[in-house]
Amino acid sequence: MDKGLRLLLMVNLLRLARHSFLAAVLALLLVGCNGNSSAGLNAFQSPDGRYAFFYPTGWSRVAVSGGPQVVFHDLINSDETLSLVVSELEENSDLTKLGSPEAVGDRLINEVIAPEGSGREVELLQARDRESNGHEFYDLEYLVRLQERDRHEFATVVVDRGYLYTLAMSTNEDRWPKVKNLFAKVIESFRFLI
Repeated sequence: MDKGLRLLLMVNLLRLARHSFLAAVLALLLVGCNGNSSAGLNAFQSPDGRYAFFYPTGWSRVAVSGGPQVVFHDLINSDETLSLVVSELEENSDLTKLGSPEAVGDRLINEVIAPEGSGREVELLQARDRESNGHEFYDLEYLVRLQERDRHEFATVVVDRGYLYTLAMSTNEDRWPKVKNLFAKVIESFRFLI
């Protein structure tokens, strides 16, 4: 076997070992970070092994073209959704350079959730920052007023390697008291693995 082929084989074996190791670390990390509170949740890991999070058991992944990178929805309460939007930033910066939690929350309202002409009224109920595994996160809670009914949205935003990640969950306002703790577990489970 020539030297180049041997080197290529070795590199591929190392990659396979790294992916297996990362999968094991993911399982331990998600279980370790959430302890017994992960009951009723399933783990999702990006195909490239970059990030992971929990999603509720009984929710199904939906393919969406031209929209969020990942979308799940509840099979029973079909208007309950989880989505992950990944946006490239113009410059490689950290989250605090984008502004305070309130400023980022307001920017999401104006640019994404309720841009002018959308017919939506949105109130930012809570904006807080937290640190997890070396990353700064902004957790944002919104009340979205629509013509047919009000909705509640809980989201977290984080910057990593020049990309802004926005993980959001949404439900109708009537169901919010029943699912808010579950939504918080999902939102706070978002982790970068590499």
